[in-house]
Amino acid sequence: MAQALYRKWRSRTFDEVVGQEHVTTTLRNALRDGRVAHAYLFTGPRGTGKTSTARILAKALNCTAPEEERPCGVCPTCVAISEGRMLDLIEIDAASNNSVDDIRELREKVGFRPSEGGYKIYIIDEVHMLSKSAFNALLKTLEEPPPHARFVLATTEPHKIPATVLSRCQRFDFRRIPVAQITAHLRHIANEEGVQAEDAALTAIARSAQGCMRDAISLLDQMTSYGAESISAEQVHQVLGSVSGESVAKFVDALATQDVATGLKLIQELLLDGASLQEFTTQVIEHLRGVMLLQITGDSSLLDDRSQETIKRMQAQAQALTHALTLSAIKSFSQAIGALKGGTQPQLPLELALVEVTRGPATAAAPATQAVAGRAAPIPPTAPPSRVEKTEAAPAAAIKTAQATSAPLDQEAVSKLRARWNEVLAAVRQQSGLKQQAALRAVRDIAIGENAVALAFGNNKFAQNMISEAETLAQVSTILAHFVGRQVAVACQEGERATLPAAAGRVVHEKAAADGPDPLLEYAVSELGAQVSDEKTGNDP
Repeated sequence: MAQALYRKWRSRTFDEVVGQEHVTTTLRNALRDGRVAHAYLFTGPRGTGKTSTARILAKALNCTAPEEERPCGVCPTCVAISEGRMLDLIEIDAASNNSVDDIRELREKVGFRPSEGGYKIYIIDEVHMLSKSAFNALLKTLEEPPPHARFVLATTEPHKIPATVLSRCQRFDFRRIPVAQITAHLRHIANEEGVQAEDAALTAIARSAQGCMRDAISLLDQMTSYGAESISAEQVHQVLGSVSGESVAKFVDALATQDVATGLKLIQELLLDGASLQEFTTQVIEHLRGVMLLQITGDSSLLDDRSQETIKRMQAQAQALTHALTLSAIKSFSQAIGALKGGTQPQLPLELALVEVTRGPATAAAPATQAVAGRAAPIPPTAPPSRVEKTEAAPAAAIKTAQATSAPLDQEAVSKLRARWNEVLAAVRQQSGLKQQAALRAVRDIAIGENAVALAFGNNKFAQNMISEAETLAQVSTILAHFVGRQVAVACQEGERATLPAAAGRVVHEKAAADGPDPLLEYAVSELGAQVSDEKTGNDP
């Protein structure tokens, strides 16, 4: 019977362990210096090399080769461990041997000296499955182990291990293996096995493994039975139920242009082709994550596992999509994955997520399109002062009249902001919180001027005051500036209709120079049509 590839290609030396150099280097140094701990805890995702590394450590401790060559892999002890017949290597599956009696049996035998090598090695896999009483029984042995015994505890859930046990182990965290390293290892295996495979196919396998080398090798083994002369990316997609990167990119393009029809048609085509919508949604989320990273950092090196063509496509999409829409899409599609489990309309959760991201959720549509059809955010009114107070540096003067005419409205900006009001709400929720988002839903009307936005909250003073808080106001102002396309001041108002202050947002704040004209006077005269009177009031000197 043929041996499974993941067993055949299991790491047998520290050099063969992929992607865990921080672990193997430390263990090698400990072996060289004779400072191997009596207990180790190996944690990390499944299939990242925890048990294999524990076996390699057992080989190195009992290897008879010169110190610098351990483990050699050819001495009787190394061969016995590789073949699974080493009596001094005891592997325990805690998932099925988790009772206190099992650990008591271990304690009774641990005192006996090793029969073949220099050390008895106990590897307890999935150690978090031990019962509380079993952990208590193990604790005494970990506190005072025999000099010839070494323990390696392996788990995917270290948070379930008692602190008393954790404190007596040296902990090593195994990481998810990067796509590039998995792809390179798969290429090595394929070459050694005489298997022809496209680079794109191996990359697709590596990406689907999500950092788990064992899963990647198992999938490669499955693809070798496909029957074709060479493993192609299309074959991998068929086996995984995934789709090509081009289909994912087209879907994100439809999202960027808010072309819901194209997105819905693509979902229907994938369903008819037998693709896994869960896998497709996962690919879309992964793609959007790359877009988000480019939007925030602009650093394409963070996407080193992507082709240059894909990165260029993502960069274009990062320009077309707003940051708020990208975040909203990632959240919505992540929530949709759990609902894609069948039913009479299995594609419905994904379709709803697409519609809600581009057009807003149904529950939020009414306040956004009825009485106000989408409003914006708040900031204190910045109307110019009706009077200019005398200063020592300025000549004595007063504004006799100042006509406060309404600032012109930017109707085009209002329409655009209304159309994207749900994106504004999503951005506010992300940056400020759920309460602030709920407060903005109370907006009844919006007005936009050259550099100001006014929001009317009706008679909802609670919502108005919440948005008017300094920190929230600054955050909302920044968000609205992004959607309006320029810096704007935000004013929160009462009433059903929002009105802009006169020449909103253009107030001069600088003090007058000691030897020059008062800028407030100049502003009042030139902008508001005020007149300066020479008459002195009773308060003038």
